[in-house]
Amino acid sequence: MMDLVLMFSVLLVVCYVGVVIKPSPIYGGLGLLVGGLAGCGVTLGSGGPFLGMMMFLIYLGGMLVIFGYTTAMASEEFPETWTSNWFMLIAYFVGTVMELLLMDHFSNLENVTLEAKVEADHVPRWLPIEAEEVELVAEDGLGVAAMYEEGGWVAMVVGWTLFASLFIVLRVTHGI
Repeated sequence: MMDLVLMFSVLLVVCYVGVVIKPSPIYGGLGLLVGGLAGCGVTLGSGGPFLGMMMFLIYLGGMLVIFGYTTAMASEEFPETWTSNWFMLIAYFVGTVMELLLMDHFSNLENVTLEAKVEADHVPRWLPIEAEEVELVAEDGLGVAAMYEEGGWVAMVVGWTLFASLFIVLRVTHGI
């Protein structure tokens, strides 16, 4: 499972560095979307399946609005790609190789231990907690309960905000 989290973490860094290179908004929106998917994959791999899925769906809704807006406002016949700026592309690949080398170095360390005492009295019950003798059987049920108990109003506000922003984008881009 940790290999999956590591893979999603590397994908997250690669996507967000690709956005920083400042390509066309079309490619930038795609990089943000895949980066959001990778971040939710990290959450899923850490033991929060329902929370990761809900975060991705809400993030996906917001990104579709932003992606539609940027595509409509900055449509180009020949969009700029990541290879348009060679210096940034070389820096991107050097950084990726350095990250892979550091990951290889730290994964080969032996006799490294980390001990921590976990007191879960003050932690909300929907956060994933890793311990040796604790096993959660119905994690999805806890996620549903947490969403409706503590975050239902937030989901409602986010849904209406995305709905309203969709109409704003349609109104702004109507005459274009």
